[in-house]
Amino acid sequence: MTDPPITTVVKTGWRARVDVAPRFGRVRESALAIVQIVVAATAAYAFARYVLGHPAPLLAGTVTISSLGLVRDARPQRVALTVVGMLVGVLVAELFVLVAGPGWWQLGLTLGVTLVVARFLSAYPPFAIMAGIQSVIVMAVPASQPFGRLEDGVVGGVAALLATALIPRNPRREEVRDGRVVFTAFAGAAGTLVQALRRGDRLRAERGLEKARAVAPHVDHWRESLDSGLAVARISPFLRRQRGELQRHEVIRQSLDYAVRNLRVVARRVLYACDDGAPRPVAADVLAELVRGADLIAQSLDDISFQPPAREALRAVTERLDPAAILPDASLGDQNLIAALRPLAVDLLTATGMAPADARAVLPRI
Repeated sequence: MTDPPITTVVKTGWRARVDVAPRFGRVRESALAIVQIVVAATAAYAFARYVLGHPAPLLAGTVTISSLGLVRDARPQRVALTVVGMLVGVLVAELFVLVAGPGWWQLGLTLGVTLVVARFLSAYPPFAIMAGIQSVIVMAVPASQPFGRLEDGVVGGVAALLATALIPRNPRREEVRDGRVVFTAFAGAAGTLVQALRRGDRLRAERGLEKARAVAPHVDHWRESLDSGLAVARISPFLRRQRGELQRHEVIRQSLDYAVRNLRVVARRVLYACDDGAPRPVAADVLAELVRGADLIAQSLDDISFQPPAREALRAVTERLDPAAILPDASLGDQNLIAALRPLAVDLLTATGMAPADARAVLPRI
């Protein structure tokens, strides 16, 4: 395994300010979400304007846009929760307008009541904020008929939910990208630990432990994008074929989540082992083999044909993970380092689709 570069080129000064590549990247990643929002908001406005006859259906558009948004989490439950929050704000404000009329003190009282009601109904903080924003709009913008804006809000909410199902954002593209980030971070942390073992380098071992700890947020991002993709795929007829692949990736994610936790355990043992400055090439080779198996799993995210080779590669190294056999004359600490790799190997095997019991059975008895 070749050592990864220690340094990379970082753009600074005017080059960083005029670099348009990230800007185009943001637009490209949000292209489908933009289309979804434009179509849904336009349809909601047109329906409220020409079918319901509302002269200025402001909320039909604003509710749609706010419900869908450009956020990563576009699952139907989140969209529905946002819609309900906004409708609560509209309903409370419509009632106050009907009873007390518009005005500055009525707006303040309406906003206060709306926030109290919204916080009572939901522990989700944006729920209350969305309700408050819509109540202010209702109080500030005059209406020609009672509860007409509530109808506009309902139209916008329905349009947002229909757009989620009929114009779904591509869940696989985002979650695969997040998955690759996780595997890249995992390989970077494990690769640094391999270098530390080969050289007996405590500083590299410390860096490897830091990298291992930094993988967890990437796993959380992957979980969010997978949860969102699975939720959308359950209601969208156009994503039915992707459900099986998303579920397979969820199995990989769960296994890799455990593998990342065990990698932190391995990293701490490597750090202790490197205190004496002695190289440990055998342990380094074993960990490097596990990293190569993880690389094959990463490739299987796009191509399932890589899954069987990954399983066989990991099985080959897992079958040899007997500390006494690998290091017969080594100290107890060095043998414990090999023993710490056993749970990591099992987690990676389950990421290839192997049942946990079958993966544990591959390990030699000790």
